[in-house]
Amino acid sequence: MRLVVDTNVLLSALLSADSPSAQILALWRSRKFDLLTSAEQLDEIARVTRYPKLRARLSPALAGRLVNRLHDVAIVIEGLPQVTASPDPDDNYLLALAEAGEAHFLVTGDKALVALKVHKSTRIVSPAALAALLKD
Repeated sequence: MRLVVDTNVLLSALLSADSPSAQILALWRSRKFDLLTSAEQLDEIARVTRYPKLRARLSPALAGRLVNRLHDVAIVIEGLPQVTASPDPDDNYLLALAEAGEAHFLVTGDKALVALKVHKSTRIVSPAALAALLKD
């Protein structure tokens, strides 16, 4: 199974060890699915983890380990197609990543993206919905 996990889910997993997001990250670490990422997402993670509000709750070392793990273990997809289907233009790269990487799921905490339900062949779900699916 191939997944795109939104940056907000990855960071939520680091902030709350008991969350559905943390369960998803743990399943990836135990190789239950392939995680797809892109240079755009890695740049976004590096940028948002520098925000003072987030830095107060998340150590730079922990954020750095996440980025390193993504570089080392995730499948980095290059040459993303142009996509304009997201209600938030900043999230179009996630839909492009899902499309180019032939992801089964895009997991996001963004309600506007979840409301799309599907992009091409990718189902768009919340972390709680995916965690429930993976438990079965």
